[in-house]
Amino acid sequence: MATSYAQHLGRPALADLKSGFLVFLIALPLCLGISIASGFPPAAGILTAIIGGILSTFTGGAKLTIKGPAAGLIVIVIGSVMELGQGDMQLGYERTLAVGVVAAVIQIAFSLMRAASLGVIMPPSVVHGMLAAIGVIIISKQSYVMMGVKPTSKEPLELLAQIPESLGHSNPYILFLGLISLAILFFLPKLPWKAIKALPAPIWVLMITIPTSLALGLQTSHDYLFANKSFHLGPEYLVQLPKSLLSIFTFPDFSQVLSGASIKYIIMFSLIGTIESTLSALAVDSMDPNKGKTNLNKDLFAVGLGNLLSSLFGGLPMISEIVRSKANIDSGAKSRWSNFFHGAFLLLFVASIPALLNLIPLAVLAAMLVFTGARLASFSQFTHARSIGIDQLTLFSTTLVVTLATDLLIGVATGLALKLCLHLLRGVSIKSLFMPRIHIHKEQNDLHLDLHGAAIFSSIIPLRKAIKQSADSVENVIINFSNSHLIDHTFLAYLETLSQEWPKVNFIFKGQENLKALSDHPHATKQKVYS
Repeated sequence: MATSYAQHLGRPALADLKSGFLVFLIALPLCLGISIASGFPPAAGILTAIIGGILSTFTGGAKLTIKGPAAGLIVIVIGSVMELGQGDMQLGYERTLAVGVVAAVIQIAFSLMRAASLGVIMPPSVVHGMLAAIGVIIISKQSYVMMGVKPTSKEPLELLAQIPESLGHSNPYILFLGLISLAILFFLPKLPWKAIKALPAPIWVLMITIPTSLALGLQTSHDYLFANKSFHLGPEYLVQLPKSLLSIFTFPDFSQVLSGASIKYIIMFSLIGTIESTLSALAVDSMDPNKGKTNLNKDLFAVGLGNLLSSLFGGLPMISEIVRSKANIDSGAKSRWSNFFHGAFLLLFVASIPALLNLIPLAVLAAMLVFTGARLASFSQFTHARSIGIDQLTLFSTTLVVTLATDLLIGVATGLALKLCLHLLRGVSIKSLFMPRIHIHKEQNDLHLDLHGAAIFSSIIPLRKAIKQSADSVENVIINFSNSHLIDHTFLAYLETLSQEWPKVNFIFKGQENLKALSDHPHATKQKVYS
């Protein structure tokens, strides 16, 4: 290990130290907010990021990804805590830790079976619909924390509908802190001054709102008058962290781990976490200036091992997180040591000055999550899906609506079922759905891949495997669609990922002349035109 570390000393290590520190500044408030929104103790999110940062440095396959808790898993975690606890949040937390342990073992098994690439065959429109639904749910719940109001409903659509009425009952000072935070998060990146943008927006939020909350007296319990109405302030509106770092640890309760509810959440933790982590790792590869290629199975092993330790000691589930990973790349990270430093800075901060974290208003963390939710569920997601084609808008909208009306697992399953139905209606046989026909042959420096029937999600894994085996020895990959009657959006979108993953290989597409696109988008589904 010492030899490995020595290899990263010098300029790359300095760049990683800098980027790790900047990512730490972003991760600190987000880890707290995600943990609280998930029904876990605030410190659980930081514990997760510490384990994800330090552990995966030595076990992960993704060089520039940041491992830690993600907003995309909030809905699953809080659902598990509430359902398994049946009103007892502490019991639900401990039973959810047991769910996390089993899900982590499944993720490790996926990695050992080299099944991580299953995440890449998920239809993008279903994934985006799922994430948009998560964004809406986050907004519906965290808006009330921003207002200092306890909601009377639990369902996301009902919560959203009651926001206008609840604004009239909001705690003015709490709402003021939340609105300041939102304004900084939305508008600071648009300012022209580089000196201000040198620090991440979440840190500016804390630098402004913590002194403001002290001036308002949130650290002491008292009432105040506003517009002739009395409102209460006190420490309950601030983050509450234990004084001792060791008291963060909590151990799982396995008493209900084989119940139907637990099994449902085990499936969601393992599958959704794997899909999000795999897609994030591929996205980070596309942003890497050096175009590094992640070993997806090795990265999933690191995520699974991290989740195992995190769940055993009281932490949240983790993934390769895309927002912090992008910030890591933008900050000049050169190697996986940036992830290590991000985790080490979190450990140092929590161990040395935990009292400072107790000054952070909960409304401020809620505002950060509302901002995250707004990005996940932005209107641009709808317009993007529509630009690809009405079929993708249908998949996106169906997944979104069903998830909001039921739960995440049913929403995603419905989106996938609709995707299969669309393929069957377009003439794809049931056999072709799961057994693609690809003829592979190599001629000197050219790799030829002839696709027969339908080029859909099931064609992606054998296609990737064939290219991976020959990418170092060929100059051109020629994909022939002459014998294909359908190329779907999932397949076309993944072709772009392949071209980014192997930038030195020329990808040539042939035989699309008789296929008609459903829209002008380059990734729109294409069907054969019969005269």
